[in-house]
Amino acid sequence: MEGVLVTGTALVELVGECARCLEALDDDLTVDLQELFVYDNQRASARDHGDDELDDETGRLEDDLLDLEPLLRDAVVLALPFQPLCEDDCPGLCVECGARLADAPGHTHDAAIDPRWSALQQLQHDD
Repeated sequence: MEGVLVTGTALVELVGECARCLEALDDDLTVDLQELFVYDNQRASARDHGDDELDDETGRLEDDLLDLEPLLRDAVVLALPFQPLCEDDCPGLCVECGARLADAPGHTHDAAIDPRWSALQQLQHDD
């Protein structure tokens, strides 16, 4: 009789972009929730007895109502991927030209010429 235990599952739609190739992402995420919301009189009696187990972050019932927004927000934010990817093996973008490597797997560039030797390159073209 400490309070109300809220247990549930939230289905969230994720919209964003791939961290490697910047393609649009649309995905669904399922998050499990569980939180104990204590009655106000339980919180007061815990403070009177010196019990520091209940802090300001503990959910509490206000009359017969409870606020699920902080619980949902915290659960969803913790379940989000740190770097969302369109595919697990997404190759990303070309570092030189920015082309998406998944669209052109054989994408290559000519070897870069050292600027100190560029004058010799001109001699070769003059002949």
